[in-house]
Amino acid sequence: MYHFSNRSSERLETCDQRIQILLRNLIREYDCSIICGHRGPLDQDNAYRTGNSKVQWPNSKHNDSPSKAVDIIPYPTMWDDINQFYLMAGHIQSIATRLDYEIRWGGDWDRDGELTDQTFMDLGHFEILGEPL
Repeated sequence: MYHFSNRSSERLETCDQRIQILLRNLIREYDCSIICGHRGPLDQDNAYRTGNSKVQWPNSKHNDSPSKAVDIIPYPTMWDDINQFYLMAGHIQSIATRLDYEIRWGGDWDRDGELTDQTFMDLGHFEILGEPL
């Protein structure tokens, strides 16, 4: 069984309770690290400036408190191994379905199942949709 590092746990605590539940279920079967939960104004505008986000403060789901978005990466970290991101996304979608959570993934923004029609690929980005618990 895997577990989150202290840093990942701290980042997870900034997220919506449903994201916390979803990722605590994920870590039982798939090793990953949490890159980002909540982003304040400086972090969000930096993400925008560097091309890691398409929106400025306060228009990201990361800007909600608690955050409605999380960025994660498979562990060990291999940024260029996109197959690991697709595998991780499948695990997350399966868990979300079991929990009856609606999510949106940065590899399928429009949620149509077509993975080649994205204009901005953010394979480690997940958003929780709907009302909080």
